[in-house]
Order: sequence, then C-alpha cells, then structure tokens
Amino acid sequence: MKHLISLLLITYFFLSACQTSQESEKISKITSIDGLIALWDFSENPGEPRMARGVGEFPLREMKGPVERIAEGPLSGFSASMKDSAYFSIPYTETGRLNIHGKNQGVTVLGWVNWEGKTGFVGGMWNEYTDGGKRQYGLFVHLPHYNGAEQVCGHISWTGKPTPPFPYSSDYSASKETLTKGSWHFVAFTYEGTEIRSYLDGKFEAREPELIRNTAGFDGLPDGVIESKNPYYFPDGMGDNGSDFTVGAVVLSRGLGNFFEGKIGGLAVFDRALSGEEILEIHQLTMTPRPY
Repeated sequence: MKHLISLLLITYFFLSACQTSQESEKISKITSIDGLIALWDFSENPGEPRMARGVGEFPLREMKGPVERIAEGPLSGFSASMKDSAYFSIPYTETGRLNIHGKNQGVTVLGWVNWEGKTGFVGGMWNEYTDGGKRQYGLFVHLPHYNGAEQVCGHISWTGKPTPPFPYSSDYSASKETLTKGSWHFVAFTYEGTEIRSYLDGKFEAREPELIRNTAGFDGLPDGVIESKNPYYFPDGMGDNGSDFTVGAVVLSRGLGNFFEGKIGGLAVFDRALSGEEILEIHQLTMTPRPY
C-alpha cells in the first residue's frame, strides 16, 4: 500500500510539473510575438490586481468586489469567474500604450473564454455613454443587433459615437460560426486600418454580403443595409476617445452593462493586426491538448 501511495504521489507531482511547464511555454511563446502590449492570464488570487506581461503590468482592478479564481483555463490553468456583474478596469489616465488609436493603426485582441450566455464584453477601450460615447476598440461575444448573435464580434470606432442614423454603433465584424455556451473558445479580432476580421477558434470565415436588419426596432430608422460582416469594411481608423480599459463590462446609458458571464482565462492586446497564420498558431498552441 505504501508503495502504491508513493507511486501515486510521484505521478501526481510529475503530471503537475509537466502541466506547469506547458503553461509557461504557452505564455512565453505569446509574449515573444512582435507587437504584444499586454497579456493577462488571470492566475492571481481574488482581491489582487490582475497583472499583465508585455510592455507594462497594466494592473486590472476588481470593481465589484473580489472575483473568484477558478482552477481551470487553457492558458495558465486558471481563470476569472465573471458573474454577479463583476468586471475589471484600468482608468483612462493609466492606459498608456493600451490606448491604441490613429488612421491606419492596427490592433488585435485575443481572448480565452468560457461563455455562458447573454451579451458579453471581453475586453478593450469601449464606453457607449459618457459624453455621447467614447468607443475605441473592443472584443465582444453575442451582439444580436446587426447580425452578431452568439458570434465573436470585433468593434472599432473613430468618433466614439453611434453609427448614424442608428442609436448604437454597428461597425463591427462577426464570425460566421457561433460559440458553444459552457465550452472553452479562443476568440479574436484584428484591424489593420481598413477591415475588421473576427476569428473563432483560430479560424477566419468570410461571410457573404447580407441584410443587416434594424433588429433594435427603433421607429424611423432604416430596416437594414446590405454589407459583409466578416470582414467588415471600416477605413475610418480608431479615435483617441478617452475610454477606460475594461474587462467584462462597458458603460451604457443605464450604467454598467454588457456583463460577460462565464470564465475568462486570458486576454491579450497587440498594437498591430496579427496574420491569420499567427492566430491559428496561437490557437493550436493554447487550445490543442498535448500528451505529457
């Protein structure tokens, strides 16, 4: 019996060491990619700022009390449990190089998420209300207005305001495939100054031009326009509009909203548009099970 217990303990510690090594390898490879501004792996304990690797630490502060840490996640083995209107924030004055903006300026946002439903903001600089709107860039899942239901959505804004004549911004790309609730996904979008592209699980799938309906049902607004949602043509660029950097929620007219429900196991921001090959490689690195 003692020998069996010793063998089990040795096996446990061996597997744990292998798992830790693999997680360190994932993070090391991502941080070596050109253009990385910040990578959070959400391995910190509740009550602690979530610190980034990259050009700065960019501490994400809990804004609704302690956020539970779950021992599950494809990046570090941990994740933040987003529920009860939990979210993280960095004040605009501390965003530094996360404040990515300009004409022809690229950006990429990657997220490792386990989404449980409802409109959810993963991360970025996006404020839909203050001073008429301070939208800039943001990664969402499930934007049912303008053909983004249960899909990965990458939002970009130049003015920070809604898209005329609509009450919201409709300038986003949306993945062709939908997310599965309660499952881990690798979600991403890129923007190189002309087109926004959304990726689900490492894949970009183009969408044919389609009718973008006014599903919000506001009187006096057009029923829809014909356009492609992936890629989404947007040559305007990103404005420097003054939003905080938030994870898990954005400011709406009614207050904080678009709360992400589920687990966030990682978030990364780059100041360039990663290629499709790079995004696929990151997906394979972080989401493909590997034998010990």
